[in-house]
Amino acid sequence: MLLAIDPGNAESAYVVIDDKCRPVNFGKLRNQDLLTHIGSIAHEVETAAIEMVASYGMAVGADIFDTCVWIGRFYQVLVGPISSVPTRLIKRLQIKTHHCHSAKANDANIRQALIDRFAPGERNYGKGTQKEPGWFFGFHSDVWAAYALAVYVADVATDRGSR
Repeated sequence: MLLAIDPGNAESAYVVIDDKCRPVNFGKLRNQDLLTHIGSIAHEVETAAIEMVASYGMAVGADIFDTCVWIGRFYQVLVGPISSVPTRLIKRLQIKTHHCHSAKANDANIRQALIDRFAPGERNYGKGTQKEPGWFFGFHSDVWAAYALAVYVADVATDRGSR
């Protein structure tokens, strides 16, 4: 199992995927709650990834610095003496170029690339319905970014690329 986290200054999204990149656990939680959740699932996780902020020469606000603090706290829980999960810090640019082959890709482009790969032709963009859940059933907002990170790490680790 692989855990990926899309960090934020107050809330963060996470996804746990299996070896076929199927999402098995995901959500968006307040950061303090996510720390607790990570501690409870760390024994099930073989590897982890956290999206890392990067500087592109633009001024940033307090929210970015708060996010950096949370990245460090998540990292500490994962690699600490209790869980010792191998954890990678990955910048967004790597995820964009992996899924869309362009540094100019945006969240919508990445989302569509994931839908095209894992749920082509499925109803409701792969979400499906309550009666017939699709691959992405229950996904919302930042969960997509966490999933894109998870798939990137899985692809790079296994060298499988696009299917």
